[in-house]
Amino acid sequence: MSTAGGVLRPAREDAVLSRGCSRGGAPSHCSRESILIFLTGAGTILPMRVMESDSIASVKLRIQTYKGFVVKKPKLVYGGRELARNNCLVRDYGVTDGNVLHLVLRLSDLRFITVRTACGKEFEFQVEKSRNVGHVKRKIAERWNSFVDINDQELICNGEKLQDQRLIDDICKKNDAVIHLVVQKSAKVRAKPFEKDFELSIVASNSYEQSVKEEEEVKKCSGELEKPQLTDREPPDRGLWLEPVIVNQKIELQGVVKDLINATYAGLENGNPPIRSSEGCGGAYFMQDFSGNKYVAVFKPIDEEPMAVNNPRGLPLTSDGEGLKRGTRVGEGALREVAAYILDHPKSGRRSFTSDEVGFAGVPPTVMIRCLHEGFNHPHGFECVAKNAKIGSLQKFVKNHGSCEDMGPRAFPVEEVHKISVLDIRLANADRHAGNILVCKEVDGDPITLVPIDHGYCLPENFEDCTFDWLYWPQARQPYSPETMDYIKSLDAEQDIALLKFHGWELSLECSRTLRISTMLLKKGAERGLTPFAIGSIMCRETLKKESIIEEIVHEAQGAVLPGTSETAFLESVSQIMDRHLDELTAHR
Repeated sequence: MSTAGGVLRPAREDAVLSRGCSRGGAPSHCSRESILIFLTGAGTILPMRVMESDSIASVKLRIQTYKGFVVKKPKLVYGGRELARNNCLVRDYGVTDGNVLHLVLRLSDLRFITVRTACGKEFEFQVEKSRNVGHVKRKIAERWNSFVDINDQELICNGEKLQDQRLIDDICKKNDAVIHLVVQKSAKVRAKPFEKDFELSIVASNSYEQSVKEEEEVKKCSGELEKPQLTDREPPDRGLWLEPVIVNQKIELQGVVKDLINATYAGLENGNPPIRSSEGCGGAYFMQDFSGNKYVAVFKPIDEEPMAVNNPRGLPLTSDGEGLKRGTRVGEGALREVAAYILDHPKSGRRSFTSDEVGFAGVPPTVMIRCLHEGFNHPHGFECVAKNAKIGSLQKFVKNHGSCEDMGPRAFPVEEVHKISVLDIRLANADRHAGNILVCKEVDGDPITLVPIDHGYCLPENFEDCTFDWLYWPQARQPYSPETMDYIKSLDAEQDIALLKFHGWELSLECSRTLRISTMLLKKGAERGLTPFAIGSIMCRETLKKESIIEEIVHEAQGAVLPGTSETAFLESVSQIMDRHLDELTAHR
């Protein structure tokens, strides 16, 4: 996701009006439920009149129908909270007349272009598909000043010279469209898309730079070009620094995690900058390999999380430290990303950074790092000093064929859906939607593999915002297999809490309680033969204001114990009340 940078346009006067309202503002014949809200994104204000009884889904749909929009799947944030439940009403979130909502959009039609000169200068900018070829030329000329004049540029696609009036959208009808930029002055230009399903390349011939690259490749193959090693990191002296953040010195990174860090550093050292993703509400960067031809990792700095101080999406700063999801704290998203990987145990036992075993749910290898590079968001300017180094999560990039939101769920194998349900229930995930489950196939014809990503809102302090998109998929109504049941039986919340502490994150009492209770529910529910749908329904609210069954269980337990009761005694009360609810549920099946 990304804020609508340069995409929102000032609304026409009639665009503000809706449902019988006249041009005079809010006349008497307008419904009393009619309210005027203001959508803001990247500094642009868009007024819109809606009904208090409108659903969040209908408001989002109307946003997409405004003339001039070139984006899809918007998100709305109000009062520091994402309006994530589409079936809830506007009034359920407390939105009233005159309120300002932050509009966060998926810029699927935005292209991220990198222009690199032979002398090493590099400029980056974004181009919407609604723009024309002349706009692309002007952007290049503006960034390079007098280096590349508009008259020196010639854009060619499939052998056809492109006129300035041609729209990028018209050129990009086919996903394999390639645009060649011919510049009379020596330069090499290339572009990489935000979207994985479309490739936009802009290249120009440059014999000198090509010869240098070929020489480096020869040295690399002959062993003359030394591969940077994890232990060779030095403090910043040239604008580049990367090192793992290890709290416990007993931990020694090996295998796939160490290779991940080395590959990321090699890409940066060879001049391949981080590429900011258009997805998400925070800053996320695709990290390139040594060659610059593929991505190896995704880096998420904690200071660029949603509502954090250096968030690049235009979201407001948090006023009380709470994140977009209830029960999470701004600045802890990276910890949760790493925690999800650590707790995604392989079938053989507990997770270890020295093992290359894939976890049961398949969470990609993730580690906490400190990284310094000018390519990240530095709103106050970049200096080559240690204080500008970003701390965040580095996750292995997974080659994929899109996400689950790109296709219907019926094609997904039952076991693949079930493994993600086990992870989400256990970690009380507050942000599991189809867009953060990747669809992967090694070779055409192979079974589909689902890979869960984006776990910055797992292990919350409470269950209020637990949401699982898979809850409504047909696979969720199938019982767990014996193999999955065996895995669930092996889970131990106390060992998991100790494991996270060993790796440097001592969970708060509230987060520890969440993990203990959610693991308890998963184990008890599976033991009774409940499906993922039945268990997940206990954790998720039906509506915004109606508490979930798990919340009711917790509140009942809190009322049943005396003040000052130990956590062990409280959890025993939760267990007894939970047993009663589950027995009633199974009795009525």
